Amino acid sequence: MFHTKCRLRVIILKCPYCNIPDSKVTDSRTVGENVRRRRECIRCGLRFTTSERVQTTALLVVKRDERRQEFNKDKLLSQIVLACTKRPIPYRDIEKVVEDIEAQVQGLGKPEIKSSTIGEMVMERLKSLDRIAYIRWASVYRDFQDMESFEEMVKDLREDSINTEEENMSLFAKKIS
Repeated sequence: MFHTKCRLRVIILKCPYCNIPDSKVTDSRTVGENVRRRRECIRCGLRFTTSERVQTTALLVVKRDERRQEFNKDKLLSQIVLACTKRPIPYRDIEKVVEDIEAQVQGLGKPEIKSSTIGEMVMERLKSLDRIAYIRWASVYRDFQDMESFEEMVKDLREDSINTEEENMSLFAKKIS
């Protein structure tokens, strides 16, 4: 039998319009692993939506300086959105990257994970999603100290791109022959 640790975090939901903590649930729906609830404020009568999800284990991220922080999906999403700013990437694709990383991290079954491991997971996905977003993420994540290191990363990215194009052309040639 498999047991999981469930952690309950109590969050007081406040009306986003009048900021009071009293609301009633008017509708609940399961959407994937989340529960989406439609709420109505008791005071102002306006409606708003909340989304809830079960966190099966408490996961800590070990930072470079050895500090530990709880894994925060929203923080990861906001950082990836920042790297993808003004790029033609649908928001849903960015959310999918974060969901995939969260699932992979949770799937490891470890109570702690290094921030560098998460950073590499992001880089791996951004590299195939958008090269500019990848470079932006890498420039912050890798903390380049000089232009040569940055140029080397861009050179490697170009070589990977050329190799991928050559492989695609080879596969295309095989299909039409």
